[in-house]
Parts: sequence; C-alpha cells; structure tokens
Amino acid sequence: MADGFELFTDRSVVAMRVNGELTDLARTVTDADVVEPVTIDSPDGLAILRHSTAHVLAQAVQKVNPDAKLGIGPPVTDGFYYDFDVAEPFTPEDLKVLDKEMARIIRSGQRFVRRVVTDDEARAELAAEPYKLELIGLKGHPTGGEGGQDDNESVEVGGAELTIYDNVDPKTGEVAWKDLCRGPHLPNTRMIGNGWALMRVAAAYWRGSEKNPQLQRIYGTAWPTKDELRAYQHRLEEAQRRDHRKLGVELDLFSFPDEIGSGLPVFHPKGGVIKREMEDYVRRRHIEEGFQYVSTPHITKAHVFELSGHLPYYKDTMFPPMELENSEYYLKAMNCPMQNLIYRSRGRSYRELPLRFFEFGTVYRYEKSGVVQGLTRVRGLTQDDSHSYVTPEQAPAEIEHLLNFVLGLLRDFGLDDFYLELSTRDADSDKFKGTDEQWEVATNVLRDVAERSGLELVPDPGGAAFYGPKISVQARDAIGRTWQMSTIQYDFNQPEGFGLEYTAADGTHQQPVMIHSAKFGSIERFFGVLTEHYAGAFPLWLSPVQVVGIPVADEYAPYLGGILTQLAGSAVRTELDTSDDRMQKKIRTHTTQKVPIQLIAGENDRTAETVSFRFRDGTQENGVPIADAERRILEAIADRRQVTTRDDLFA
Repeated sequence: MADGFELFTDRSVVAMRVNGELTDLARTVTDADVVEPVTIDSPDGLAILRHSTAHVLAQAVQKVNPDAKLGIGPPVTDGFYYDFDVAEPFTPEDLKVLDKEMARIIRSGQRFVRRVVTDDEARAELAAEPYKLELIGLKGHPTGGEGGQDDNESVEVGGAELTIYDNVDPKTGEVAWKDLCRGPHLPNTRMIGNGWALMRVAAAYWRGSEKNPQLQRIYGTAWPTKDELRAYQHRLEEAQRRDHRKLGVELDLFSFPDEIGSGLPVFHPKGGVIKREMEDYVRRRHIEEGFQYVSTPHITKAHVFELSGHLPYYKDTMFPPMELENSEYYLKAMNCPMQNLIYRSRGRSYRELPLRFFEFGTVYRYEKSGVVQGLTRVRGLTQDDSHSYVTPEQAPAEIEHLLNFVLGLLRDFGLDDFYLELSTRDADSDKFKGTDEQWEVATNVLRDVAERSGLELVPDPGGAAFYGPKISVQARDAIGRTWQMSTIQYDFNQPEGFGLEYTAADGTHQQPVMIHSAKFGSIERFFGVLTEHYAGAFPLWLSPVQVVGIPVADEYAPYLGGILTQLAGSAVRTELDTSDDRMQKKIRTHTTQKVPIQLIAGENDRTAETVSFRFRDGTQENGVPIADAERRILEAIADRRQVTTRDDLFA
C-alpha cells in the first residue's frame, strides 16, 4: 500500500489516475491498481489548478465578507469562476482586497483534505449555505436550471457520494475553511504559485435560470507559471484589440439596435458588402458542388417540428408559438424539416441520389440573454444550410465530398489551421433517438472519413445531435483561438419521421440517409470570426472599399477619378476622397478604416500617366503605369489575396 506522494516525487505531478479515475495524491493504492501521474501542465492538471484557485477565492471572499453565500466555482477554459450571493455587487477595489487575501492563503500552504460525508452530515455542516443545500439533493445527477445536464454543478455533486474538502492549516491542523466538492485538488495552496489573477466581475443567475436569484460571479485565471500567465494576458489584450463588436462600430459594419431586440444584428452598407461577398461566394460554390438552390419560409406549423423531433428536444431554444387560425406556428429554428418536405413533394428514384439541396435560411433561436454575444451568439442567424439525401452505400463518399468542400471553403477565407471533432451520443442518455446499430454505423462512417482526411481527430462524447453523430471543423484563428466552424451530421432519424423514400434499383422503397452540412455554420458568426481573425483588415476581395483615391491637391482629383472609374468598370469597389481634409489626414483616416489600397496622384503621376500606391502598413510603390496598376489589383482580388504591405502586390 502506498499513496501518490510516495509514488510520484516530481513536483509537477499534482494528482493521479487510478484505474482511470482522477484522484488526489493522498489516495492509497495497491500493486493491482493501474496508476498514472497527472502533471500540472496537462489538461486535467490545469483544471485541478484552476479549481483549487477557485476554492482559495471563495475562502478569501468569506474571510473578507462572512455573510457571503457560496454558489459554485468550477474550472472553465483558461480559468475559473465562483458565484456568490452578496448584499452589494463587487467593485474593482474589492478585487484588490481579495487579491491580497488570496495571496496570503496561498503562501500559508493550506492542505486540501478530502472527506466523505452523508447527505445529512453535509446538510448539517452547510446549514448556512442555502445554495449548497440545494445541490446536495442533486447528488449524482446535477441538472441545469432548465432541466439539462450542467457540468459546472457536477464539480460539486456529480459523483455517487458526497465529499467536502477542508482547507487545513499546516501549522495547527485546524480547518480554516471548507466547501462541498468532488475534487480532486492540489496537495496544498502553495502549489498554486504566482501564475494566477482575478479578471472581472459579472452577474449570473443561479443554475443558469432567470427564475432564480442573480448572483455575483468573479472570474479568474491560473497557470503553472508567471510567464504563462503573462502570455495569456497578452493574448487577451490582442483579443480585445480584435474584438469584432468594437471593430464593428469603428469600421461601421453592423450594430444591434435596442429597438429591434437583443441578439438581432443589422448590417450597415460596408458590412453588407462583406456579407454579400460571402453569400455570393458560397452560393456559387454550392452550385459548383452539385447543390440545387431552394428556399423555405420563416414560420411553420408546429407539426413540422414534431415530425422532425425538434420540439421535444429543442423547444426551450425556440421562440414561443403563435396561435393563428386554430394552429400553433413557430418561427423557424432550423431549415432541415422544410427541406425534407421538398424531398417528399414527389416520388424519388435512386437515380436522383445523391440529391443535394441548399439555401440561405434565416432561423431564430431564443438564446438566453446571458449567452448572447455580438455576432458569435445571436438570436437571428442565417445558415448556409445544405442537405444531401443519399443511399446508405453513398454516405461515406458524400461525407468525404462535403468535408473536402468545407476545408477548401475555409482555406479560401484564409483559415487553414484546423482539426476535426467527432461528436457521438451518450449511450446512457435518453436524449438520443435510434437504435444502437444505427448509431454505430453512422459513427463509424464519420470516423473513417475523418481519419482518412489526415487531420487530428478529437472525440466529443455526448455532443451529438439527437438525430445522429457529427463531425465539426475546429479552426484556429490568427492568434491561436479555436472556433467551431462547419459541421457535417449523419441523420437516420428525420428521414424516418418524415417517411422519406426512394425507389431502389430492384423496385423496392428504401429510406435515404440525410446528411446535414453547414459551411459557414452561421453567416453572422463566421463574419464575427473573420473580423477578429483579420483584426478588421479584410483581404482585398472582401474589403468594403478596396481602393480609395487620394489626390495630392484638388486639381488632380479628375485624373485620379478617371483611374477609379476604370477600376469600377471591372467591379472594383472604389472611393475618391474629395473632402477638405489635408492629404496626410486623408491617409490617416483611410488607414484607420483599414482600406487595403490607397492610390495617390500628383503632378508627376499625371504627367507620366502613372499612379502611386500606399498600403496599410505605410509602405509605398510610386510611379506605377495605370494598366499595370489595374492588372495587379484585379489579380489580387481574383486570387483572394491579403494585401497589407507593398510586397503583397509587388513582390
């Protein structure tokens, strides 16, 4: 018998897996156990570090404010949070005080000690914590405020038994603080080190429901070293510089008028140009890939979503029904059910398959106000939604065709660093429809295609839609953040629900497989991601204004205007700046607006019938013959080239 401290003397080991179960180092094991170390820089180790830091935050809050009531404090991507019920909202000054108290607790080296307790013992010890008492009743099966699984609550009561972690003073052996928690935790607070920081405060409803009390949430981050913390903070600063919500205002691309409602964007003329270019491109590409354009309405009778199975599973994310003519109508939340009705409108032969439908379908989803965020999480969104109807034998080739289509499209928009995620069902959940055999066949088809692509494949257990598994393309942007982009889903349920059939070669009626694919996913979200990827400096082909003309003096405006007219005749988006501003101010203005090409002309250019280029980074190319200038601009647009510096056009 030995514990983890005896087995692993390396200080970077903060926990262990015993027979696959994540545990504290204090657990004793036998020779028969399979034991693996968990280092602090591993995904599990980082989560443990961050959850332990969340406990220290909660201890500091209750030290400073003994009346504060505890919510939950899970690790999240790149950090942690903890929710509190306090009489007054936290202020920046409060965070400074908490920062000092946390530093004191960390230096003291308190030990995290696990105790198993009964429900009654937990209720007695936590009698003053009403939110913890509520969680005790959820032991083993926490659920979200609206009835869904909530992993954040599972960090406290997701197991088969209840445990409390005591923070024990190493000098006196006394319990300094305690919290209901599954664990595991670091051996002691000193191992948190100095790579942590408190970030911000936000409001959050208890268990995610607007019907519950609003709590105060403190966000923080924690990393194994101070250098890693600084690198993360630098990434945050860069992300803030690229924030599409800020750039949307600065570049006059889009807005969210309060009069319309939360999560419902409007695109301004410049943003409309980008959106139109995106739509024109993807419409043309779908036609080239064998899709037929269709269109479906924005509302439908409830029965359509009953046939598809969406109402039982997705009703909470749909807008409430409208009572019209003795029927319930819903705003469309997804396009696939209506495309099924197009398929079903007449008999289909195996000779027609694969049959591919595509539409720009605007859908409406009632996202909670707390998760609505700019263009990346909206309530009204347009999908480049397509559905392929195939025989089961055709499914692998069709999925491979769609995946290649998706990857080519992303590369054309400048995203070329990605991996794949395979979302499968949770066999223990009743959320998923279909037989074990159907799920196994569908999952294997997707997995085989994904593996043949040569891209990294990451599992996502339980992340499938109710009607079938899916592959999603996860793309990394210019600063390394990952965004879920396109999805490809294998659906054997909706064809059955709608009674879809085709006549096979032997004359029998067979059920097709339906494959969902969205290349952008949501045009709005893709727009937001691209804005941040390029920090608003879009490639030449997408830029709202591609070329702006700046005359050295008013007398050269007609000459420069003539060059711009020639370019406009070739569908180049141009503007001539004839404002009263001085030339240098005009240059600054259009550089700030991230116009990729500024054409400048004075006496020398007019005399020689040339034009001078200035680029976003301030580099220049002077005295370019007009025909050569036009050729280079048109070639860069056709090549979907990013033009930031002189070498992008003249190398």
